[in-house]
Amino acid sequence: MQVKIQSIHFDADKKLLDFIQEKVGKLNHYYDGIMSGEVFLRLENAKDTHNKVAEIKLQTRSGELFAKKQCASFEAAVIESADALRMQVKKHKEKVKNL
Repeated sequence: MQVKIQSIHFDADKKLLDFIQEKVGKLNHYYDGIMSGEVFLRLENAKDTHNKVAEIKLQTRSGELFAKKQCASFEAAVIESADALRMQVKKHKEKVKNL
């Protein structure tokens, strides 16, 4: 699966990019119908420490899945988004299988 990562208004380091590739790539194990993924990383202007946002969009053969989480670090936001998408992918796979 091809994963495109965009960091908005900052440059993400290689360690973070590799981490994202690994986490999002694992979603392919749950459903082989995932065609591609896009990850958007941004900093919110919030004054609290939970100002890092990760949005993940997966393109499947029959639609699109999306998750967005805001946490204190990009790694945590990516993990939470990937977990939310894992549940969506499993539901989507069951739905497609029952058609």
